[in-house]
Amino acid sequence: MTSLQSRHIDNVYSIATGTALADPAASLVHKSWARCVREHGLDPTKPSPARILPAQEVRAHQQQLEHFLRAARAGMEDIYRRVADLGYMVLLTDAEGITVDYIGNPAWDDQLRRAGLYLGADWNEAHAGTCGVGTCLVERQPMTCHQTEHFDATHIALTCTTAPLFDHSGRLTAILDVSALRSPEARESQHLVRHLVSIYARMIEDADFLRSFRGHWILRLGTAYGLVDVAGELMLAFDEGGTVVGANSGARQALAENPLGREVSQLLHIPMDAIWRLGNGGASAMPFAHTVLLPGGGEYHASLLAPRVRRAAAPAPDIARPSDRLPPLARIAGDDPAMQQLLAQAQRLVDRGIHVLVEGETGSGKEVLARAMHGASRRAAMPFVAVNCAAIPDSLIESELFGYTPGSFTGGRAKGMKGLIAQADRGTLFLDEIGDMPMALQTRLLRVLSEGEVLPLGAESPQRVDLAVVAATHRNLSALVAAGRFREDLYYRLCGAVLKLPPLRARGDRRYLIEAMFNEEAAAMRPGARLSDAALQRLLAHAWPGNLRELRNVLRLALALCADGTVGAQDLQLPAPSDSAAAAAVPSAPASAEAGAGDGGLEGADELRALLQRHRWHVARAAAELGVCRATVYRHMKRHGIAPPQRM
Repeated sequence: MTSLQSRHIDNVYSIATGTALADPAASLVHKSWARCVREHGLDPTKPSPARILPAQEVRAHQQQLEHFLRAARAGMEDIYRRVADLGYMVLLTDAEGITVDYIGNPAWDDQLRRAGLYLGADWNEAHAGTCGVGTCLVERQPMTCHQTEHFDATHIALTCTTAPLFDHSGRLTAILDVSALRSPEARESQHLVRHLVSIYARMIEDADFLRSFRGHWILRLGTAYGLVDVAGELMLAFDEGGTVVGANSGARQALAENPLGREVSQLLHIPMDAIWRLGNGGASAMPFAHTVLLPGGGEYHASLLAPRVRRAAAPAPDIARPSDRLPPLARIAGDDPAMQQLLAQAQRLVDRGIHVLVEGETGSGKEVLARAMHGASRRAAMPFVAVNCAAIPDSLIESELFGYTPGSFTGGRAKGMKGLIAQADRGTLFLDEIGDMPMALQTRLLRVLSEGEVLPLGAESPQRVDLAVVAATHRNLSALVAAGRFREDLYYRLCGAVLKLPPLRARGDRRYLIEAMFNEEAAAMRPGARLSDAALQRLLAHAWPGNLRELRNVLRLALALCADGTVGAQDLQLPAPSDSAAAAAVPSAPASAEAGAGDGGLEGADELRALLQRHRWHVARAAAELGVCRATVYRHMKRHGIAPPQRM
């Protein structure tokens, strides 16, 4: 250990454990140092090397950002061209801090991997300490973590500048990071880089927004009269009736109220016929001559972008949309009798005020079904808010779900934050992996469902919410209830109706799904491509342990590999039939999880410690064996007071 590292460790320890941290004006870095010691249990005297996840786990994280990665990659390549000569590289992580894409100088691969500036690197603050990505995930604002601002002495040569990326519903989706192995000592040397990262983060967000709403009218508002057509800071997507269905980050921040579901003319106090006139001139149309005054203040000019494709239902991440002419629920299945019966039940449940629980294996299309029910309901124009209860860290899940008022806690947003439940008001709330919700929050969620009220952190009075609730799980909730890991009253509140999705291998409409999904992917990647009979037969024979998500990835890879536009059997990257059959025979949740503790077999401290020791304290591999997410294993480790040997 160098003398610089020793001095850094002493500085971190003294500040992180000192009383000066109670000062609200303390820097983001010092607050993060305190979190690392007090909440994450990290020890600055024990630096650790970068954590790189295995390729299989990285692919699982990439799958969660399939559509977003397309826009993000284009932005990453553009920013890299501008900073590569200065020694920088570019990372993109997901909302858990796992690096899902990166661009760097191939000649530096070994150095970048050792430093953690590499595909699969885990930069979550709970593991890596204070760093550009991990701390940005907590603070949700652009920031620079420069050299000795890092918590871990291993990283003090790095400079990392980051910005958060949000999707069109306002959910934190990814982190854009521009880092360098070496840089000038002065922190001011990164000011221009920070400005550039913030600009490209906004560009990636807006590119994803335009892709997501390419079937809608989009009103762009900008302060620069001559640039609004190409640089609209605020964007609102609306349908033919003038109802707002989407808003970019700029619009959500500038408008004092939630714009979704409002009439765009009422929201901006502009007659609808004046808005339609913005598009009459086609590509040569000039921005709207009159100034638009937003209710919250600010003057903007306007430009209208017409739909680029005929509008269809909300994009489905794991299933193809065979015909835009069909009702939303009819689009997600062929002539399989079991699916037709399930969809008929789902149609009868729409707009009945009954909470629905969707059960099925991972990747079988639970969120797709929930979105289709939303699209078939009277709430279709209102928000569909998806919450992955297993992916949000324990320390953030309460504020994420319920929101908080200004000044509720140190490090929170100055204006407070509207929780995901409140964002779903008048729309649909989708609670994915509901079995992984902590017990303490299950009580609060029960009040939301029973009373129709949500109480943000720090608030004195609750807010009324009108929700359609769809929950989903690949686990046996009744076993969790029996084991005391899930509230019985919440279980019966959620399962007003239970819809059980069959796995892909059990569906009789596999040919329909394969062909429809292939056509969708081919239209996006290789128009005119075709699927050979040999390839189709091999796809039909596969057991699909990864269900629809695996099918989409196989088709996408085959389209990229095929040489002449025809996907043959040789282009399909599938496991051997024996491996596939064995995988299909394994249920999505191990039998021990269903019959034992109800939480992946995590009966007690001794069993969990033995499992972790068997996997050499690799939490992700232990979680994979149990069929649960990493957050669940960490939660049980914390409850039983179990820590890896290096932290004891």
